[in-house]
Amino acid sequence: MSVVILDGSTVRAFVADEAAFARSVDARFAALDANGDGVLSRAELRRALESFRLLDGGGFGSAQPAPLPAEVAALYDAVFEQFDADHSGAVDRAEFRDEMRRIMLAVAEGLGSQPLQVAVDDEGGSFLLEAAEHEAASIAAKLDAERKAEADAAAAAAAADGAK
Repeated sequence: MSVVILDGSTVRAFVADEAAFARSVDARFAALDANGDGVLSRAELRRALESFRLLDGGGFGSAQPAPLPAEVAALYDAVFEQFDADHSGAVDRAEFRDEMRRIMLAVAEGLGSQPLQVAVDDEGGSFLLEAAEHEAASIAAKLDAERKAEADAAAAAAAADGAK
């Protein structure tokens, strides 16, 4: 478990970097595609959703009972239908990427502009962790570029002074 500090702009910047976001989503898609056929079946997507353990009961000491199996099945079916935009009965890579983009932008909207500390699972991968790492790498690259520009300017000034 890791703790990251992020806000909506962190997530939006990650999603906006199409290459980085596509690599992340494609890696997750490949991990979920258990039979390697290039699409996610209802069962493959359900296993992924079940791994989030969102429906294990009320949680956190809640007196809420676990949902009924029929309610759980209906929820998973509704999520699958959301991902399966063309209603083909399978979720292809493009559908998965599009829906994950939509979900991540909704998360960004929900986070707003105030930085938050968020606990993320760093074993199974987390889009929020990847967004925070993406932001850190962008900041580091910007700082490196600024340092290089300063060093180049100092070298140019020294060369100009030496030529006098």
